[in-house]
Amino acid sequence: MKSCLGWITLISFFSMLTLGAQADVTRDVILRAANITPSPAQMAWQEREMIAFIHFTVNTFTDMEWGTGEEDPSIFNPSDLDPRQWVQVCKEAGMQTVILTAKHHDGFCLWPSQYTEHSVKNSPWKNGQGDVVKELAEACHEAGLKMGLYLSPWDRNNPAYGDQVRYNEYYKNQLREILSQYGEVVEVWFDGAKGPDAKDMEYNWAEYYAIVRELQPNAVMFNGPDVRWVGNESGFAREMEWSVVAKRPGSLFELVNPMAKDLGSRAILNTDSELVWYPAETDVSIRPGWFYHATEDDKVKTPAQLMDIYYKSIGRNSVLLLNLPPDRHGRIHENDIASLRQFRKILDLTFSIDHALHSQATASSCRDGNQQFGAQTIVDGEKETYWMTDDWVSSATVELDLGTPKTFNRVMLQEYIPVGQRVEAFTVQVWDGQGWTDLAQGTTIGYKRILLVPDTTTSKLRVIINESRVCPTLSHIGLFYQPPVDAIP
Repeated sequence: MKSCLGWITLISFFSMLTLGAQADVTRDVILRAANITPSPAQMAWQEREMIAFIHFTVNTFTDMEWGTGEEDPSIFNPSDLDPRQWVQVCKEAGMQTVILTAKHHDGFCLWPSQYTEHSVKNSPWKNGQGDVVKELAEACHEAGLKMGLYLSPWDRNNPAYGDQVRYNEYYKNQLREILSQYGEVVEVWFDGAKGPDAKDMEYNWAEYYAIVRELQPNAVMFNGPDVRWVGNESGFAREMEWSVVAKRPGSLFELVNPMAKDLGSRAILNTDSELVWYPAETDVSIRPGWFYHATEDDKVKTPAQLMDIYYKSIGRNSVLLLNLPPDRHGRIHENDIASLRQFRKILDLTFSIDHALHSQATASSCRDGNQQFGAQTIVDGEKETYWMTDDWVSSATVELDLGTPKTFNRVMLQEYIPVGQRVEAFTVQVWDGQGWTDLAQGTTIGYKRILLVPDTTTSKLRVIINESRVCPTLSHIGLFYQPPVDAIP
């Protein structure tokens, strides 16, 4: 794999000298930003694309969203708890990872923790002999899915909460419990929520992260050093979603402005901030609430709403974390399942045929004139091949000849992010028989960008990279057709 660092030509070198000190700094920042890349764990997380969230605890039985911590463990008694059903539903929907709320803010543990009495070991479920985390781990292993675990730092039950030394030690002990007993864990979810009535408590994040790295070195940490919150719970990522962002120097994961619309443009990067690969995870529930409530059985998101979320999360360089809360029986409700199945059907119908695959591709430039980085790699169907220009050729055009007219309404673009995220602005054009007309425009691409366009029929399409960092890459251009949702039985 060849990076874009390369050798700066003599001409580029002398040109750089004439740009002045400020431009020289900008060029250096752009060079660094272009070559920040994901870790193997971050790359595996990104490629899984869609994750299931399972919110399940005493709240399911009290009909609350945030428990008080005073719940009697005896209320936790699902009549037909079946993590295998959860996993099967998730697998059919195309999810590759399942994250369980092993401990929510109420402090109730879904495994028999030796460090607290507030757990399933003191519930009537399976006479206190049950372990939800274990059952989920076994179900995931059998189905070939990955497991993640959520362990709330805020704990409304534990009396040590608020005591920096005692509670941090308690939390670290619980981290070690759940990360050492259940096999592989690919994501550890650190929730940052804390109610206004919470005691002052300073979490020892550095030691938490060290435990994860020690026990589950291939796991990513949400709200930690690996994966950031997108900034809302609506399921929508930004139109311009950068994975290379600026964080405060010396901080563990604190962004300069985490809620801003712009986290990674040149204006943001040209500062003294530290640049890191810190991609977004977009969390949303299939229902209005995160836990199951019978009153929401008729408020499940429709397949059309789920498709909209898909395009605005995965289709905007993010990973989708979709919550599926089991009911009081311990099973995912039939209404949720019906919506998920239709959602999956629409996805399969839409993306089963790529009208750009194996078309004739040409580019205005490719690295060293080498076909290893030529335009044809964009439509060869191989994820490890990619087109790239020479260093500092920051704008270029790729043209596809489809042979015969094809009809599509979805355009998929993908950069080859193992060498970085570079594209800053692009335009998609189609041939109308007499000339080129604009079809869509955008800023970032990243791992995956899906553009929703009107039904379009053409035999030629081109993507213009208007601006990029150092040099652009593209690993895939795909053209797809989504039928009208109402017309799909």
